[in-house]
Amino acid sequence: MMKKFLLSILFLILIAALIPRFPLMRARGARGADEAADKCKPLFNGRDLTGWDGDPACWSVQDGVITGRTTAEHPVKKNTFLIWKDGTVRDFELHASFKISNHNSGIQYRSKDEGDHVASGYQADIVGDTPDKYTGILYEERGRGILAERGQKVVIDDRGIKEVTGSVGESADILKAIKKGDWNDYVIIARGSHLVQKINGVVTVDVTDNQTAKAAKEGILALQIHAGAPMRVQFKDITLRELK
Repeated sequence: MMKKFLLSILFLILIAALIPRFPLMRARGARGADEAADKCKPLFNGRDLTGWDGDPACWSVQDGVITGRTTAEHPVKKNTFLIWKDGTVRDFELHASFKISNHNSGIQYRSKDEGDHVASGYQADIVGDTPDKYTGILYEERGRGILAERGQKVVIDDRGIKEVTGSVGESADILKAIKKGDWNDYVIIARGSHLVQKINGVVTVDVTDNQTAKAAKEGILALQIHAGAPMRVQFKDITLRELK
């Protein structure tokens, strides 16, 4: 009788020890799913332009990187874009390395596909010329123009009135972190109305866009070739992480 009693006690102790583990296991499983959803995904395979659409006369893959190029013999009459076709972005963190020889380019985000390889909307600007007033600024292509100059913290109210509310650093100091003619790492973080751009780990602009009629909450990603002088711009290591 005593033996059965002791076995029953041991069984109850064992059950009590196991019960708290089940919720923990479920929590770990849920967290693992969340972490998987938050992982960066590559947008460029390093071989070809699968998942992208642009003018083949301007865009190609050379030496494993996306290359946009125009020449004096083959100029473009309007800004043309290589558009990512595998989805749209809303709240996200985008990483992309760029190198530019001269002239002007940029990374479009939360933008509109206007057709014929034309995009409009937010642009993280890239310039290869010297002096460089524009790399790192937030520009709205085919829209409101410059929304924030390099070094500015800006709030745009619902009426579209722009106020410089602070600084993220001196423009000249930020420019020192940008390597001319070499690879640079661009990071764009968009969450709700808050937009932050960084180059080589240095914040270039911080913008809160509250103009309901014009602020974009979702849209496409694209890379720009600017009309005008012959140019070459290259991109690699393009990854996207969706934010919750």
